[in-house]
Amino acid sequence: MKVAVIDIGSNSVRLMLWADGTTLYKKINTTRLGEGIALSGRLSSAAIERSAQAVAAFCDEATREGAEATFAFATAAVRSAENGRAFCARVKELCGLDVDVVSGETEAKLGVSGALMGEEGGIVDIGGACTEVSSTKCGFAVSLNIGAVRLYDMCGDCEDKLFPVIEEKIAEINAPTDLGKMYAIGGTATTLASVKLALKTYDPNRIQGCVITRSEAKSLAKLLLSKTCEERKVIAGMDVRRADVIAGAALLFYMLMEKLDLREITVSERDNLEGYLNEKMRRGL
Repeated sequence: MKVAVIDIGSNSVRLMLWADGTTLYKKINTTRLGEGIALSGRLSSAAIERSAQAVAAFCDEATREGAEATFAFATAAVRSAENGRAFCARVKELCGLDVDVVSGETEAKLGVSGALMGEEGGIVDIGGACTEVSSTKCGFAVSLNIGAVRLYDMCGDCEDKLFPVIEEKIAEINAPTDLGKMYAIGGTATTLASVKLALKTYDPNRIQGCVITRSEAKSLAKLLLSKTCEERKVIAGMDVRRADVIAGAALLFYMLMEKLDLREITVSERDNLEGYLNEKMRRGL
């Protein structure tokens, strides 16, 4: 059986095509649905249109590829926006898909399901508008109202502005001392792994299982904050679509590791796309 899952995030829309226990491929379209939401509380009409069009294009691709079922779910930008329903209605109008708007708690569980694949441990997922930290070992889960795009909207890439905002947000975390083996999922984590490895071409097989130590996370954040957006674009391994928002997200990544007292974290290519499919399969699709 061939199935497609579309993840509608605050920074990008992603497609996963899956068949008979194997992820065939993933694709991404950086549409910035959550752009400006930190300041206005609403999705802009332009962001709604370009993101809905991206969902429709992925839906068409899934059909051409022979997917027997296509599912779409949305996260922080849609669930927190005053006009999130307008986005869902536009997707329905364009391609007929019903968008499942998941809660922060559910989003964290999906990330855990996809990354851990039944093992014990936890995840850190820095998204565009929110960040989830969750662990199955101790039943801990928290969703923070901060992410790469939201940070950029609020602070740009100015460290003097970023630091107090991040510090205030992560102060909400009251995690146990032993969360188990922790994985990092999402575009911030995979981009930082790609930069660490200086990949000329993105290779998911090398990203999967890449370990980032806390000292490496600190160095990566310092490097990215020291450069302009254009300078970041030429760094080996950089996803140019994230060059503007990655510096603040890297600082958040490092400060989370410090807050959680993580000496290292393992990057996972498997994430909430696989997790959402796991949940659908558990329920018989």
